[in-house]
Amino acid sequence: MAFDPVLADLVRVAIGENSSLVEKKMFGGIAFMLGGHMCCGIVKDQLMLRVAPQEYDAMLERPGVYPMEFTGRPMRGFVFVDAAETTTVPAVRKCLKPSIAFASSLPAKASKPKPAKSARKK
Repeated sequence: MAFDPVLADLVRVAIGENSSLVEKKMFGGIAFMLGGHMCCGIVKDQLMLRVAPQEYDAMLERPGVYPMEFTGRPMRGFVFVDAAETTTVPAVRKCLKPSIAFASSLPAKASKPKPAKSARKK
């Protein structure tokens, strides 16, 4: 299992109806994009949040939140939340609030057109 499907459902409900929400497989899990910008994701059973640079240190003071590290160094602006902190929709919604606000504050990215079938590699 690459990511927790129950947590993915909690995130979907917590984000709610949003026409710009797109899910993409990445980081060996799933990422939730708003307006073309990563908002959050799930890696195994952990919620990953993207936060505004000015909120990063404050997020690390929350219970169960720690820096996201993939290469042995923290990725500033991204944090993990322990599974124990994300068991209900209200808890997930509270965790997501700063991430949704940050992703929503960024200008929407234009979608990239897919190459024509004849131009794709076979």
